[in-house]
Amino acid sequence: MTETATREFTTVGVIGLGTMGAGIAEVFARNGYDVIGVELNDAGLERGRQHLEHSTGRAVKREKMTGEQQAELLGRITLTTAMEDLAKADLVVEAVVESLEVKKSIFRTLDGIVRDDAVLATNTSSLSVTEISTANSKPGRVVGVHFFNPAPVQNLVEIVRTVVTEPEVLAQVQGLLRDLGKNPVVCGDKAGFIANTLLFGYLNHAVAMYEGKYASREDIDAAMRFGCGYPMGPLALLDLIGLDTAYEILDTMYKQGRDRLHAPAPILKQYVTAGLLGRKSGRGFYTYEAPDSPIVVADAHTPSEDDKPRLRHDIKLVGVVGTGTMASGIVEVFAKAGYDVLFTGRGQDKVDGVIATITRNFDKQIQRGRATEEQKTEVLGRVRGTTSLDDLKDVDIVVEAIAEDLAIKTTLFENLDEICKPGAILATTTSSLPIIAMAKVTKRPQDVIGMHFFNPAAIMKLVEVVSTVSTDEAVTESVLALCDQVGKVAVKCGDRAGFIVNALLFPYLNDAVKMLEAHYATADDIDTAMKQGCALPMGPFELLDVVGNDVSLAIQKELYLEFREPGFSPAPLLEHLVTAGYLGRKTGRGFRDYSAR
Repeated sequence: MTETATREFTTVGVIGLGTMGAGIAEVFARNGYDVIGVELNDAGLERGRQHLEHSTGRAVKREKMTGEQQAELLGRITLTTAMEDLAKADLVVEAVVESLEVKKSIFRTLDGIVRDDAVLATNTSSLSVTEISTANSKPGRVVGVHFFNPAPVQNLVEIVRTVVTEPEVLAQVQGLLRDLGKNPVVCGDKAGFIANTLLFGYLNHAVAMYEGKYASREDIDAAMRFGCGYPMGPLALLDLIGLDTAYEILDTMYKQGRDRLHAPAPILKQYVTAGLLGRKSGRGFYTYEAPDSPIVVADAHTPSEDDKPRLRHDIKLVGVVGTGTMASGIVEVFAKAGYDVLFTGRGQDKVDGVIATITRNFDKQIQRGRATEEQKTEVLGRVRGTTSLDDLKDVDIVVEAIAEDLAIKTTLFENLDEICKPGAILATTTSSLPIIAMAKVTKRPQDVIGMHFFNPAAIMKLVEVVSTVSTDEAVTESVLALCDQVGKVAVKCGDRAGFIVNALLFPYLNDAVKMLEAHYATADDIDTAMKQGCALPMGPFELLDVVGNDVSLAIQKELYLEFREPGFSPAPLLEHLVTAGYLGRKTGRGFRDYSAR
């Protein structure tokens, strides 16, 4: 509890004992509170009782609690169909269906039952808490408490304040949730709150990408899992959430905010109308073994073994241009996979630096028992550095990894076109520049392709293989097969700004900045919501400070210029931070201050 607390919470009412309501009741009972669970009828009560018994039974099985503790916990919960039994509740949490009318009628009824100082909360995930609160004669005591499913396991709770929520009510609910071992984050009242607003914009964008046949469902999902370390790809996650639920959340968010990025992608509605709701119906973006099964089975869209890319070009000698972090990593990747690698740098000191970096990486692995001296000698024996581009005349593929500057890159491609033998593949690691611009300065645009490695290249699994309108299919297939041979996960896409990962990631980061700019929630609360509510490895502001706000702004500008989507316009706050030189960790200050750490 907080210092400002005047009321003691001892008895908690929970209205609605579905999966979520039963989970909330369990959370309070586990922490010693008396709980009154209310359902419409006896059948609803029985379902609620079963939810509670199954959930606590699983905890007993896993030895997270004893049989006695389970009995004690269940003994604290009184089940009833009479709302009047909530008269002695200090806090009432409503967790019924997502219907504004149903919720308002409950809050209206509670008016004549609960004490004047009782706090009323709604667990809505998308409806207006303000609108719900108007049904009560004391809207100042109403807050949103959005638990995440399953409530006993998930630590995040979004507390939603309306413009009339009393500050002490907010503080007391925050204190109560902390006492439950939860991590409460506070936000304003708009559809989607923090996690859903940021998550569903990203998911909707992924659906639009799939609907536009820009990339396959497998490649979109693999890109986000291996490129960003997300636990699930966006389309698989939508199947888990339920496409009908996703459609309704997006539709509600769009109607409230009129943000085009939240307008549900048309294909979502088609799937829902056809009854393809995801895992629960056995089919959504993927097909499952049975309804409610997590096991994906092959369907008409699943790539077959015959579709597996094969090396159509004979690749023995690999060239790499560049000596920076990315170039060194790429040299290491190919050499470890058994390829002879010839790389070029602007001076002997730069060339020596690459060898030193690979040696250092190996020494660390040897210390950890992950490599041997013999392997180090063998790999370094396959690597040769030079200061002359002309030495690349015999390579079968050359991968360019120099500065992200189109003028510098096009000049290099003109040179490589003259130097490299006919049939050699010319690849660029650009993350944001148009590959066709490099292809068109050569006399072999059919041999030019993008190979976007992720940093650090020796560790990150993903490579985006980017074909232009001119790239020969045999070149694309060879590069996909080559990635497979060097132990990378390759995803295939077309030559447009952001490719897959950056086109999905950066608008989400930009949305988070706009949310902060609107004083809707703090940077800490937004980061916590995305890490705990969506199981992401980093919150958006942590990630922006690592990537660099200048880099992020440049990518966001590219996306805005390419797609002309108003929602992609860079957040003014991001532009201001870059202008002020607050670029993130590299300058000691970005969204957070690192100078004192």
